[in-house]
Amino acid sequence: MNSNITNFVLLLFFLFMKTPKYLIEFTVFLSGAIVMIFEIVGSRVLGPYIWTSVFVWTSLIWIILASLSLWYYLGWKLADYKRNLEILSYIFFVASILLLGVVSIKDDFLIYIINIIPYIKVNSIVSSIVLFAPVSVLLGMVSPYAIRLKINNIENSGSTIGNLYALSTLGSIVGTFGAGFFLIPTFGTNNILFALVIALLLSSLLLSRKYFLKVRLWIFVSILLIVVAYNSNLEVNSSYLDVDTEYSRVWIYDTEYDGDKVRKMRINNSSSSSMYLEKEGLVYEYTKYYHLVSHFMPNFQNVLFIGGAAYSTPKDFLRLYSDVDIDVVEIDPKLTELAKKYFKLEDSPRLGIYHEDARIFLNNTKEKYDVIVGDAFKSHSIPYQLTTQELIQKKYDILNDEGLVILNIISSVNGDKGRFLRAEYKTYKSIFPQVYLFLTREGASLDNVQNLILVAIKSDKIPDFTNADSDLNWYLQNLYTGHIEDDMEILTDDYAPVDYYLSKIIE
Repeated sequence: MNSNITNFVLLLFFLFMKTPKYLIEFTVFLSGAIVMIFEIVGSRVLGPYIWTSVFVWTSLIWIILASLSLWYYLGWKLADYKRNLEILSYIFFVASILLLGVVSIKDDFLIYIINIIPYIKVNSIVSSIVLFAPVSVLLGMVSPYAIRLKINNIENSGSTIGNLYALSTLGSIVGTFGAGFFLIPTFGTNNILFALVIALLLSSLLLSRKYFLKVRLWIFVSILLIVVAYNSNLEVNSSYLDVDTEYSRVWIYDTEYDGDKVRKMRINNSSSSSMYLEKEGLVYEYTKYYHLVSHFMPNFQNVLFIGGAAYSTPKDFLRLYSDVDIDVVEIDPKLTELAKKYFKLEDSPRLGIYHEDARIFLNNTKEKYDVIVGDAFKSHSIPYQLTTQELIQKKYDILNDEGLVILNIISSVNGDKGRFLRAEYKTYKSIFPQVYLFLTREGASLDNVQNLILVAIKSDKIPDFTNADSDLNWYLQNLYTGHIEDDMEILTDDYAPVDYYLSKIIE
């Protein structure tokens, strides 16, 4: 575990061991903080397997609230039956063991659950219940039980209840901001979960100082289990880099692809970028279709990439088009740092990098571009604000007169799994005079999910679809000329059920 977070936890508990007068207040504050940290980190636990979406957040929030509500009630019942610090100590101890179990089984369980339950809404609920409900249920008992311990007479009950619930809420606020703004990008998911286990164990110990001889074996065995579990986790993860950023969980590892050695970056367990280790060029076939820009606008001078990740395509454009300037909008600065360290991204006077949300960039930029390349699609997820008519109008406005947008979409063409494609296609056609679709998988059924390349051209001039370059000509021959059903609504900032459409892809 990261030594800084370990030292911080140990120092915090040392200080409160010196101030036993406020021990109950401290445990109430701590339980509120741990619940919220656990919930926010939960999105990083589920995201790589179930896709971080509105469904995952809904399931997490629901199960946390339901668990707390249940045990607010049961906590009062338990306090009416028996009241002492040892019971509170047991609550923290059992919660620590359950959380350690979550750390130990989470990856295997999530792999299993997504294989047996194909519906994202169902497996997000089931996973949330199994992994997060038990610990949340126990921590929900802390506040009501602590209140009963502190109430000595009816005269001071109101202020006691108010003070302790205020402390619990303050802990939740600190946990929320701490997890989102500091802990996750600094320490990573696994380190945080192990720190929470230790925090719960030490709380149990603090609350049981009079009974230390009785519980010391528990503490020893528990810490031993932590060490074994953590070392086991390190062995499993030693073959790849596992990094939490402010926005995503990122895995980087070396493997083979079609017989060649490659380095891959996966974002939330979705394949994002790859780089050949022993040769140049783009790894994935669909990314080569971005070079169609040289057919539709042979003299293009500048390009805007929306989405960078490991910067595979921007690097390829820098290599092949020596007189072209490239701007990349990548919301996550950590991905740029990882690309420089592991994917040979180098600084260039022709490369501009902007770390901000693409929608905000497009709202504010005064630049004009010949080409906009969109590849912010990560497996089955894309920010809805990058799909709407208002956003597409912004793209149209910043393009030069002969400019074009070229966009990667993961979808089928027909059926429920093609809803997003048809909605996005219709939305682009509401702004651009010409919109074309290219199939990147030869012979694939229109009902199958695949990478589809959408090209939207600002000019009214009908382009030719042949090229002397054999590669470009091949891509052009994959133009889809069939019918695209007009059965979807235009996506707008007011109405863009993108998560719902995309969930159909994996069901």
